[in-house]
Amino acid sequence: MFARGGRLLRLWIIPSVAVGFLLIFGAANCLVPLRAQTASTGSSPTSSVAASAPSTNQPAPSNASEMTTHDVPVPLTVRVNVVPLRVIVRDQNGNTVANLQRENFQLFEDGKPQPISNFTVETLDSISKHVVQASPAQPAGVAPPNGSAFLPPSRFIVLLFDDSRTTRQDLMAARDAASHYVDASLAPTDRVAVYTISGQFQLDFTDDRAKLHQALLELQPREVTAEEMDPENDCPPMEFYEAYQIEIMHDQTAMSIATTDALNCQASASTLTNGPSPSDIARAQATATAAALRVFEADNEKTEFSFRSLRAIIQRLSAMPGQRDIVLISPGFIYPTLEYEFSEIVDRAIRAGVFINTLDARGLYVPQLGPDISQQTNDPTPQAAGYRTLYRTTGQESQIEVLLDLARDTGGRAFNGSNDLRAGIQEIAAAPAAYYVLGFSPSNLKFDGHFHSLKVVVTGSSKEKFSVQARRGFYAPKHSDTPADAASQDIEDAVFSQEEQHGLPISLQTQYFKTGATDAKLAVMARVDLSELRFNKADGRNRNNLTVVAALFDRNGNFITGSQKILEMNLRDQTLERIGHSGVVVRSSFDVKPGDYVVRLVVRDSTAALLSAENGVVEIPY
Repeated sequence: MFARGGRLLRLWIIPSVAVGFLLIFGAANCLVPLRAQTASTGSSPTSSVAASAPSTNQPAPSNASEMTTHDVPVPLTVRVNVVPLRVIVRDQNGNTVANLQRENFQLFEDGKPQPISNFTVETLDSISKHVVQASPAQPAGVAPPNGSAFLPPSRFIVLLFDDSRTTRQDLMAARDAASHYVDASLAPTDRVAVYTISGQFQLDFTDDRAKLHQALLELQPREVTAEEMDPENDCPPMEFYEAYQIEIMHDQTAMSIATTDALNCQASASTLTNGPSPSDIARAQATATAAALRVFEADNEKTEFSFRSLRAIIQRLSAMPGQRDIVLISPGFIYPTLEYEFSEIVDRAIRAGVFINTLDARGLYVPQLGPDISQQTNDPTPQAAGYRTLYRTTGQESQIEVLLDLARDTGGRAFNGSNDLRAGIQEIAAAPAAYYVLGFSPSNLKFDGHFHSLKVVVTGSSKEKFSVQARRGFYAPKHSDTPADAASQDIEDAVFSQEEQHGLPISLQTQYFKTGATDAKLAVMARVDLSELRFNKADGRNRNNLTVVAALFDRNGNFITGSQKILEMNLRDQTLERIGHSGVVVRSSFDVKPGDYVVRLVVRDSTAALLSAENGVVEIPY
């Protein structure tokens, strides 16, 4: 079981019950089974294969059928643990480097070098060449039309605006930078969402630039807590860092300054004439203590709200089939008592393969030494003013740390210290012209759920220094995983990925035909070459099982429906020799509406636990 973007994806192993995937859609929260033969989630997939017969769980009699399909996955006894890494390499000028080879990379797990078993270079051209284009059904002798111009989305970017903390002026500057990025930098395979920390006026993933601009125009500062702080009228005036020093660190100097401020803003005519009485001081101390608690709890609540928003967005991104990036645009904040919640955010992002990139919305930051110019101050002593300035500047400088930490710990990039926010978003959010997909099988991996650090280094004779962006680690599977659970997790990860995998010799074919003005049927065919498969020999038969999953996504990467089929093979020698090269074909069909779709085909075998995955695109005209 694994949660993906508010949906719960599971491969059920239930004898004699035809159940494959189960998904829970976050918005509707409805349970939808994807059945191996007649699954339906708004589309109606059906599957077929070129043979059917009884199960092979028992020794096959001499007259037993040689191929059969079943909805009960057989336990898979071997698991190949391949950890994938998407690596982006940039030169000193920030340009993507696309000409490196396998030997130019060194990969370390927990500081120990690991051999790189898989290596590919992906560019926009290579993605388009890998994708299988669907064609309409044609009468004999009629050539199919030219290939589709639609490419499957491979990168999902969330522009996340911290509208709860960013000032109106800074938010408008960030909005302008984001609008320029949408116009100038989106690749055909990019999908962008506009989210806010407050959760108001959001736009889900799309490549529609007009919708993105409209969502950006609606951005404005919004409160996320019940109590809005009013520094001008609060007595005493206090910022979060000073409140933290009083409430958590029990800083007596901070308490003394806050008490002095309370005496000043509560001053009566008698106090001004005769000085504060013991009761005045006691009342001021109580006021300062209450103010510190109020300011600390209000800001802490806002930080907790921000972390909840980040967790929800990471969960949403985890369901998208490709590279996943968050661009957090924020002035930053302090989280001194929420370190565990921060660590959980980082862990979730790493598990889901999400990079968190950050941009300091304040631009070229200059510490604000005093309160806003609209506020009046009457510091009783220069010493108090000095300490107050120290607390203010320390708190403002500490805000950047959360942005730097999120980017560093998740493998993302941080941009700060510049007013050129356009260049900042371009730098951390623009799609790379090329990236590398590395894979390795960890040696002596223990199934204990522990975190393992990863580091990728670029080597070679070149003296040029490169920057490397890659995930910083992974979590090992747990002991509780059964072989069947491991197999289902492998398949699930492959379905919600975008990378091609070629462990098995398969080919994908797609075709559609219109059944009406607003309806069509899409056929997805998986051909498997049996000549290169490994078979177990038992009772005079060659045995292997194939799990075939066809998944359908819309043009923006949202999962629509899918089907799963288990093909059990118990082939005689002469049969295997006869059909070895021609292979077998597993067919699924889906009832769809006109539009653009992405097809993801995943095939996994039970003997060697090898897996292949391919992509296809479909453009069905209206």
